[in-house]
Amino acid sequence: MENSNSNIVQIESASEAQTSLNTQPETAEVTSAEKSLLGDTAPEIAGLAEQKEGRKVSKEQLVNRLNFINFQDDVIHIHFTHREYERTMLVAVAPEPCLGDTLELRWLGTTDVDSMLKSYHLDFMLVSHGQKFIKSVPEVLDIDAKGVCLALPEISREVSHRKVDRQRCRDISVYVLQNSASFSGTLLDFTASSFRTELKALPPQSFDWIDPSGPVNVILFSGNQTFFSGECRIIRCTQGQNTRSYVLESLRQEIPRYRKAEFRSQRQTLNPSPNINFRHPLTRKRVDLKVIDLSGSGFSVEEDENTAVLLPGLILPSIELRFSSSFKLNCSAQVVFRKPSKDKMGKRLRCGLAIIDVTAVEHVKLLGMLHQAKDKNSYLCSDIDLDDLWDFFFETGFVYPSKYAQLHKNKAEIRETYEKLYTRSPEIARHFIYQDNGAILGHMAMVRFWKSAWLTHHHAARKSALNRAGLMVLDQISRLVYDSYRLRSMHMDYLVCYYRPQNRFPNRIFGGVAGYINNPKGCSVDSFAFLKPTHFDHVQANLPVNWELGPLTDEGLCDLEYFYEKASGGLMLKALDLEPRKCWDDPLQAEFSANGFRRERHLFALNNDGRLQAVLIVYISDIGLNLSDLTHCVQALVLDPEHLPSEILLASLQQVCRATGQNEVPALIYPLSYVEKQSIPFEKTYNLWIIHNHSQFEYYFKYLNRLLRYK
Repeated sequence: MENSNSNIVQIESASEAQTSLNTQPETAEVTSAEKSLLGDTAPEIAGLAEQKEGRKVSKEQLVNRLNFINFQDDVIHIHFTHREYERTMLVAVAPEPCLGDTLELRWLGTTDVDSMLKSYHLDFMLVSHGQKFIKSVPEVLDIDAKGVCLALPEISREVSHRKVDRQRCRDISVYVLQNSASFSGTLLDFTASSFRTELKALPPQSFDWIDPSGPVNVILFSGNQTFFSGECRIIRCTQGQNTRSYVLESLRQEIPRYRKAEFRSQRQTLNPSPNINFRHPLTRKRVDLKVIDLSGSGFSVEEDENTAVLLPGLILPSIELRFSSSFKLNCSAQVVFRKPSKDKMGKRLRCGLAIIDVTAVEHVKLLGMLHQAKDKNSYLCSDIDLDDLWDFFFETGFVYPSKYAQLHKNKAEIRETYEKLYTRSPEIARHFIYQDNGAILGHMAMVRFWKSAWLTHHHAARKSALNRAGLMVLDQISRLVYDSYRLRSMHMDYLVCYYRPQNRFPNRIFGGVAGYINNPKGCSVDSFAFLKPTHFDHVQANLPVNWELGPLTDEGLCDLEYFYEKASGGLMLKALDLEPRKCWDDPLQAEFSANGFRRERHLFALNNDGRLQAVLIVYISDIGLNLSDLTHCVQALVLDPEHLPSEILLASLQQVCRATGQNEVPALIYPLSYVEKQSIPFEKTYNLWIIHNHSQFEYYFKYLNRLLRYK
């Protein structure tokens, strides 16, 4: 029997409740075995008439519950029994506001009252109350096409302690797919272990296309937002040609949000522990759960088995993580596993959630708290006394005499830059401090200088604490990258570092990682010659005939790509946004400006008779953003070392600096072999180290494991 009104649930015989064919003759009797197969209504409602009644519920308590349900725009059920056969029917109705003695109920949709009353009489009503129902036997005062009017009894009873609390769902659409057949419908109710859907078969579709014994793929969504997709099995279903209800159970208790990794984010147990608060995407009800442990990439919570609401694979678009009344942060997350808890106090479930999006500012707050929970001396983007920081830079020798000779004339601008960097916590920068009793022992920083790549720099430590503080800030920055690179909003596909090969510590770390990975597509090192402005500002700036500087084009970028692939095969062009067609979309100028900083990039092509000889890139940023001027310089990438005279390249460096209004900026020239072969004077060598975080950061951790003891 197919009921056109989804608000009326008729409890049929088992042959009508199953999808498989039954050769036994249909009877009017409904046995207890058959009742266990009923699938159209919430299973815990069926058979409530036989349940042992519990504690008394006064009329006043019943009225209060009815008014709450009205306030929530929810429904109750009234129970009808067939006058001749042992069949029952549940009808969902909406209660009107109740003043005390009488209750008016409104039918939902169209109900054929006359036909129903010829065969059925009203027995009792069921009012949901948490994990139980209130069973009330009222007196029928009136029934018509609009609804029912009842006189409430003085005493009602609680019945049927539910195994699992089923919750009504609102405005959730469903796709069920099997063997290329797709059926659409709505989600009716939900538990963390199973959920009930109503599907429609539109011609030429037939429900015979669904094999109840095989798995189906289910998508739960609202508008453009998908909340769940996964493989499920069919527990039971009703009969019907045009509509059917299916009860489905997810086949997986754990989903791989990200590929499995040997190293994991460090979990911290905080005291007091935070709570998560969110509106459930399927039921629209508020949920509040205690966090058990927490990391920079996710957290786990516990919930009671009977009231569980977290289904593995479920996406929670908006979660508020509450640490106290004054500290909250928002994120979106996905449930990635559910398993029994070790708690012996009762049946509890432990659920893990992976963060899938969070703002950069709030993620830094979370990581800063976790870093300090791990080590009280580790600070991330904390307020710092800038006088102490500069004292640290000078005392450790990070600002050595020749470097200070270049910095001192711009010291006012540099102080202003650092005031913004270290007190305003801009989204484009991070700084890491290791300090004890107020004394800075180690420092490292990073800045997002390209679309999806961050430059790490300014690594320094006091000699008395070098072995610990230097490694600890490196540990901090490595942990931050590991917790961040999967989040698209962090723009952290690549990590970049310039280091001098004669400096033992960075050469051992970064050069060692590149050697360990031994794949330039995953981690590359390219050597540049660093020229001070005095190395090329004396050269005649005019170019000979047939040589010209002009704007770089996609064709020139293709030539650069071909040259670099043969010369290195590394990551420089990808990380530094120099790939054809991708080069021109550069949002960083606007983002730096929004944070109170300056960042510009100007691209030039040096051609000889129309043939590309070199690509020149002028970077303009705040003075002191990088204290070695590696973010305020001109880069030259020489494509044809055999046919580019050094004086023409140096003259071109002068011209592009003047064209962009820059004076006395240094130059970085690649490849280093060109500078050495041309005998161009240069001050030092910088190695440009780049790692692709998504594919290689596991190997980075493996290499550093013996130094930092990662777990």
